[in-house]
Amino acid sequence: MSMSGQPVELPVQSELPPEEVTPRQLKRQLRLQEAKTKLSSPWASAAAIIVALLWTVPTFGLLVTSFRPKAEIDTSGWWTFLANPSFTLDNYKQAFASGLAPAFLNSFVITIPAVFIPITLALLAAYAFAWVDFKGRDFLFVCIFALQIVPLQVAILPLQKLFVSLNLANSFWPIWIAHSIFGLPLAIFIMHNFMKEIPRSIVEAARVDGAGHVKIFFVVLMPLLVPAIAAFGIFQFLWVWNDLLVALSFAPSPNLAPITAVIQGLSGSRGQDWQLLSAGAFIAIIVPLIVFLSLQRYFVRGMLAGGVKG
Repeated sequence: MSMSGQPVELPVQSELPPEEVTPRQLKRQLRLQEAKTKLSSPWASAAAIIVALLWTVPTFGLLVTSFRPKAEIDTSGWWTFLANPSFTLDNYKQAFASGLAPAFLNSFVITIPAVFIPITLALLAAYAFAWVDFKGRDFLFVCIFALQIVPLQVAILPLQKLFVSLNLANSFWPIWIAHSIFGLPLAIFIMHNFMKEIPRSIVEAARVDGAGHVKIFFVVLMPLLVPAIAAFGIFQFLWVWNDLLVALSFAPSPNLAPITAVIQGLSGSRGQDWQLLSAGAFIAIIVPLIVFLSLQRYFVRGMLAGGVKG
């Protein structure tokens, strides 16, 4: 109460302590700040523009070539299109008539399960490595991480013998299993590192509220794992969609051939029909471009969390 009789409002002091920043969080903030400074420099911008041009010009040339008549392709380069433009859809019609349409569907049948199977298994394994204490956890994680350096060519022959002994040949199962095996080490590594970036207090608070492993995984962690899932999903989708070696090894039947196997034979035995190859190649890259552009906002976040430790 003041001398004039008016009440005086005293400042309310918060009893909550200021939020403490751990050394790990501080180190990560400094690293991100340093990365932003480097990426915003003129030299980095110039390098990015050069790399973008090096990737865009061949793609534009492939697009122009796919619409040019065969006679002009055989006599001049695609850059002469600006001086003498001419279009035709015969290349795309002949490409689809050569079996590209069923192969396009086969690629979806192969790619979609080959993406979801390793993601599902990797999420479960990453949760166990990140939040479940068991004997030999660190050693087993190092062993799984080391599997990334094993070339897939080494495993093709043993897997082929295994699939034949299990009567799985001439089906999509060998391709699904092979791509899942080859993608699991990287998937577990990315998912595990992303989970370790989640504050432990969130998981401990859920445990105090009575949540078990299943509820913590699906309710607490799963919504936070979208960037990591999208980042690996892009890698796995591009790898499986563009793969040719695994497709030729485990899907020799024409009924199972993906689009890459059909494109391989579009140019002919002597390379005389490579105008069809340009049309088929451009058809094949449409789907990966759509997938990458639709998920690119998650890509950088997922890779930074999955590939950086500290």
